[in-house]
Amino acid sequence: MSGATRVKSMNVADSETRPVLGPTGNNKAGSLSARKPASKQLRKVETSPEEVTLGEEKKALSVSTGSALSGKSHSVSASSVLRRHEQLLHSNLSLNASCSSDASTDSFHSRASTGRLIRTTSLGSRRKPYASKPRSVVSDGSLESPPPSDGSQPKKSCAWVTPNTDPCYVAFHDEEWGVPVHDDKKLFELLALSGALAELTWPAILSKRHIFREVFVDFDPISVSKFNEKKMMASGSTAISLLSEVKLRAIIENARQISKVIDEFGSFDKYIWSFVNYKPIVSRFRYPRQIPVKTPKADVISKDLVRRGFRAVGPTVVYSFMQVAGLTNDHLRSCFRFQECINAAEGKEENGVGKVEGMITDVVMESKLSIAMDELSFSSE
Repeated sequence: MSGATRVKSMNVADSETRPVLGPTGNNKAGSLSARKPASKQLRKVETSPEEVTLGEEKKALSVSTGSALSGKSHSVSASSVLRRHEQLLHSNLSLNASCSSDASTDSFHSRASTGRLIRTTSLGSRRKPYASKPRSVVSDGSLESPPPSDGSQPKKSCAWVTPNTDPCYVAFHDEEWGVPVHDDKKLFELLALSGALAELTWPAILSKRHIFREVFVDFDPISVSKFNEKKMMASGSTAISLLSEVKLRAIIENARQISKVIDEFGSFDKYIWSFVNYKPIVSRFRYPRQIPVKTPKADVISKDLVRRGFRAVGPTVVYSFMQVAGLTNDHLRSCFRFQECINAAEGKEENGVGKVEGMITDVVMESKLSIAMDELSFSSE
């Protein structure tokens, strides 16, 4: 509609002089003709170049008609002609508006109060569709790892193992966490690292794991129990950069108490696994929110450890130790490590039963040999 002019149309019929019948006839018609009639101004309409041409023709026609015609009959015929031209003008306006709205892709709407045609652009057709990236979140709370390149089925891990998780913690979850441990040195190491969770996180602990092993000589309880605490706590030492003095003293004291437990039970493994009847506790949780921070079993173990002189072994620390050492299987049911840890525990049990049966067989054979030797000795006498 750019370039279009606005034409102010007047009702010509109302502006012309009408004969007035006064008390003395038409003598006062001339004086009354100077009086301006109250004419109502029509609405302003935005017109096209063709409409402007029609308006100019209308003006020319009104001028020529006004000069050529005179009297009452001539004014009536001119007003009728102008009305016809006005009807034709309005019909052309409506036709042009409808044609322009049909031909263009944009939508137009007219405002009845002003008579203006307003252009509104349709944004719906120009909006680009947003392609959202699909997320591989499993409904039961576990996270599905991206599909491997070899085309095999992706493995589902626990929900706290995400694509942004530290690789060392992912390897710790996939290889160690929840696997039953029966080695005394490894159990002592996991107990010490679980106590360090009060000051550090698992990723931070795992990144310094090699330093822990160097400082505590591969977590040999006999060697650690003989450490000199003053040298260990000296400023500038490697140990003081890992943990606070309270935690370092607790590790040394726990090594001494583990040595006593080994003397009493034969191994720390037998002592600690006796609390769960030598079988891992299988939790079968579906969601991470179901996993507790401590359990009644952890309370029992914690109290017995404290009674024996262990330090920094509260129920929360003990339960973290139970999880990482495999005393409890807290992998989510949808995690691929859940069944693998169960199978590993069953394999350990089978190996243990085989060893016990072999020991019984050896004892029986030794007893039979001793009886046979006694019989031979009696017969010779």
